[in-house]
Order: sequence, then C-alpha cells, then structure tokens
Amino acid sequence: MKPRVNLRLNAALLAQLEAAALERKTTKTDILEEALRCYLDPDRNCALEDRLMERMDAFEKRLGQLFWAVDLGVETTGHFVLYWLTRTDPIPESERDIAHALGQRRFDHFINQIAKKLRRRRSLVAESLRWEPSEPE
Repeated sequence: MKPRVNLRLNAALLAQLEAAALERKTTKTDILEEALRCYLDPDRNCALEDRLMERMDAFEKRLGQLFWAVDLGVETTGHFVLYWLTRTDPIPESERDIAHALGQRRFDHFINQIAKKLRRRRSLVAESLRWEPSEPE
C-alpha cells in the first residue's frame, strides 16, 4: 500500500495533469511518480554538457582507433605494392603470358584470403596487435 500524499497545484497545472492522464489512459499518480522519478534521478544531476562531452570523448577515441586501422591498412598495402614492384625482376616477353596467369592466381588467392578474414572477423589489425617481433639473437 502506498502512503497518501496531499499537495497543492495551481489550476492550470492541475488541468494539464488531468488532460495528460485522460489522454494517456493512466492515473495522475502514475504521471506524478514518473515525474518525481525523473527529477530525482542521479544522472539528471550530471549536466547535459558533461554527458555530451563524455560521449564525444568516446567517439573521439573510437575515431582515433579507426584512423589508426586505416593508416595501418594503407601502410601495409603500400609496402606490399612497393615490395612487388621493386623486387620483381623484369620478365622476358616469351614468359609474360605465364607470369600474367601466375599474377592472376596470386591476386585471386589474395582476394580469397581477405574474404576469409572478413567472414571470420579476424582482421590483420587484430593479428598485428598480437604479434611481437622476435628479439635479434
């Protein structure tokens, strides 16, 4: 059983309360209890700006992580392309068709590996974070 509380409201506020109770098909007590619950909520004491700043800080952190992942991807791709463009010897004309077929197979394998990683949700970024270089002997 709830304790009874008497309070005085001005006529305009009481009219709004009664209209809201009729419109929402609920009791005036339910509306007042919810209003008090919201008013007394400890999170309400935290200023709106503070809550927004916390969320913006979290977004900034995630955005920094995203930039780092993109940078890693670009850098990795750049080194891969640089390695293959600068370290591959020129191919004689007679072997270009064979080399072209080999390149196509390598490319298909590369695409399949990326698709496989994406399906498993195991990214190169996550793996590189776990990788620790061995110390020189």
